[in-house]
Amino acid sequence: MSIRRQIQNGIYRVIDPLVKLLIKAGLTPNAVTTIGLVLNIGVAVIFIMGAEEGRRGDLSYVGWAGALILFAGLFDMLDGQVPRLGNMSSTFGALYDSVLDRYSELILFLGICYYLVAHHYFLSSLFAFIALIGSMMVSYTRARAEGLGIECKDGLMQRPERVITIGVSALACGLVSRFVGNFKYPVPGSDFPVFETISIFTIPLVLMAVLTNITAIRRLHDAKRTLSETQVQVKTTKERKSAPPVRLWLLLVLLSAMCMSAGPQSISTNQAIVPAKAIAPAKGLPASGKAVSSRGDPQDIFEEQRGSTEAPCGPPMWNISN
Repeated sequence: MSIRRQIQNGIYRVIDPLVKLLIKAGLTPNAVTTIGLVLNIGVAVIFIMGAEEGRRGDLSYVGWAGALILFAGLFDMLDGQVPRLGNMSSTFGALYDSVLDRYSELILFLGICYYLVAHHYFLSSLFAFIALIGSMMVSYTRARAEGLGIECKDGLMQRPERVITIGVSALACGLVSRFVGNFKYPVPGSDFPVFETISIFTIPLVLMAVLTNITAIRRLHDAKRTLSETQVQVKTTKERKSAPPVRLWLLLVLLSAMCMSAGPQSISTNQAIVPAKAIAPAKGLPASGKAVSSRGDPQDIFEEQRGSTEAPCGPPMWNISN
């Protein structure tokens, strides 16, 4: 079992009592998914408020947004456990969960990009947008591959990892700003900061921008390999069905060998039989092969041969005329 699966099972063991409580309260999986969407809308609102009302160094809005992201992520895990433990799984519920998860993520990145652009973190906002592209492609490649009958769940930066990365980094950024304050480490000889307090939040976004797109490309490669193997198997199966069976081929070869071995013997046997036309007529016989006596009557010849070879039958004939 992978480390990710072990961590996931541990989290499920912790939240299972809460899941059972929600099931007893009559909360449906679709209701849990809807609550998660509403909470992510609240996260975007906090980021937008921080962009409009807060100053550049005030990162308290980022911290509050991070805490709400983690709380919304809890409902994202609950909407999968509620149908499993409550035996309320449905095809539409799976579709509803996938669609609202995409809406939640898009709205979340909308608030992040708005906040970074408003406070002139242009480079960080660019990486945040690239992370948004990668997040969408990770989910899309999996959905498209599963539509083709291919399981595609491998790779880093799946949705739970993305939620935890953004939520923890945003919360940590807000806490550091609260207790340490806003600090900067500029490049020597310039005002461009190498590291500052907001970097606690933006550096994980850069990593996410890289890893999400790597995951999407890796899933695309794995899906291609699986499809190629499937096509080879289908082609092999068709060739086996269209080709004659091996036993039939062996039978044909065996019969051919028997015929070839019997051929010369039949020829030698036939050579011993000389046609009648090729036999020269015996001496005293005509070409027709019939013997002719000097009297020239075949019936007389037959009578002579019969008289010479057969014994007389019956009592002798007496001449009663004497």
